[in-house]
Amino acid sequence: MTFNPFASATDMLRAMQKKEISSVELLESHLRRIELHNPTLNSIVTLDVEAALRAAKQADDALARGDHHELTGLPLTIKDCIDVHGLIGTGGVEQFAHRVPDDDSRLAARVRAAGGVIMGKTNVPPNAADWQSDNPIFGRTNNPWNLGCSPGGSTGGGAAALAAGLTPLEFGSDIGGSIRIPAAFCGVFGHKPSETAIPRSGHFPGSPHPNAAAVMCVQGPLARTVGDLELAFDVVSGPDVGEDAAWNLAVPPPRHDHLAAFRVAILPTIPWLPVDDEITATVENLAAELSKAGAQIKIIQPDGFGDLRRHHELYCCLLSVWSSINSSESRKQHLAENMRKSDEFGEFYARGLLASASEYLVWHAEREDLRRSFREFFSEWDVMLAPNNIVPPFPHTKAPWPDRWLNVNGHRVQYGLQNVYPAVATLSGQPATAFPVSLNDSGLPVGLQAIGPYLEDRTTIRFAALIESEFGGFHPPPGY
Repeated sequence: MTFNPFASATDMLRAMQKKEISSVELLESHLRRIELHNPTLNSIVTLDVEAALRAAKQADDALARGDHHELTGLPLTIKDCIDVHGLIGTGGVEQFAHRVPDDDSRLAARVRAAGGVIMGKTNVPPNAADWQSDNPIFGRTNNPWNLGCSPGGSTGGGAAALAAGLTPLEFGSDIGGSIRIPAAFCGVFGHKPSETAIPRSGHFPGSPHPNAAAVMCVQGPLARTVGDLELAFDVVSGPDVGEDAAWNLAVPPPRHDHLAAFRVAILPTIPWLPVDDEITATVENLAAELSKAGAQIKIIQPDGFGDLRRHHELYCCLLSVWSSINSSESRKQHLAENMRKSDEFGEFYARGLLASASEYLVWHAEREDLRRSFREFFSEWDVMLAPNNIVPPFPHTKAPWPDRWLNVNGHRVQYGLQNVYPAVATLSGQPATAFPVSLNDSGLPVGLQAIGPYLEDRTTIRFAALIESEFGGFHPPPGY
């Protein structure tokens, strides 16, 4: 039996509970699509068919007993970087091509406990550090909307698989737009959660164990509907290992249930960073439609953010600290020399690589000032609307990083500046929901992000759901 591959995960779960389809049948239906389309897309790079079939049969037995949880019987995928017991997790790095984690990440464990059937892992760039998804182990993932373009990174394999109907649900991670940019490039939804809303342990590169000193990198869901996004968020959110001895997460309800009630800030144009005209027009058009719907609209940002240059300098410093945790001092010195040549913020990446513990603490204090500014800002505004990236999906490139340039409205812009807009939410740990809006003149998806108040993830998710309901959401790519 087959099932509409673009049905929502919620509809698939409902169909299984009504005995309209079994978990085994649903899994086999997805496996057939993977066999058909994955050779071209190369989005799912590690399949675990035998274990998935066992899990699906167990799910069918549970459903027959009337025993089901949030995800019972649902086949799904998880990003290569998130540890799943018994499945290769390489981080896209060749020397770890055979790395198999001994334990599930807390996220994967919660997915299993909720009855999810983990089919396999999706592709990433090396060290999850690019807006493409290409590595020497598994090769390149292509965008189902245009095979010559990047699906985004670093959760590019997952976003491509979702858009092509190879999986109904994906779990990825985000520190430089790695959930939101692939969601935008592939026309799906993605949620970068508040920094402590979902466990961050079990990520590679990173640590299998919680590390309170590590900031900004989060794990979260991607989906084809906002309802599925919230379902996935509910399944995996909560305290990390050890914290669950004393606390539970109680995310507040959304601030509003109607667009007319939302107070929507529009992030001002960044004067030193051009954005593709079609993305800018999408922001302006959506703002106009929201205004017609009764929402309060204003171009405004938190106090102290200025032109965002210092904001991004601080982000680059902290990002380098996080990304070089396991590097030797000689390796850091070498990387710092190269980073200084990378782009106009290379000096700040280099500072992060060579930082002392004292400098790290000073940067954290500066970060807290920005977090306070956001708290004050969101006492008057509900969400802030912004681009996910400065460009739509761009052609694949294998050029060395310093030689990579983007064409933005006819101007050459440094490739590495793609993390500026994602960093607006990342640096302070704010939740941000990416949602599709339209297609550009080339037929490629254009999406935006709604940034919200810390630990009020349901507010940005509900805002995206209202946009989905009012203006349309996911549409399958042609040919799938």
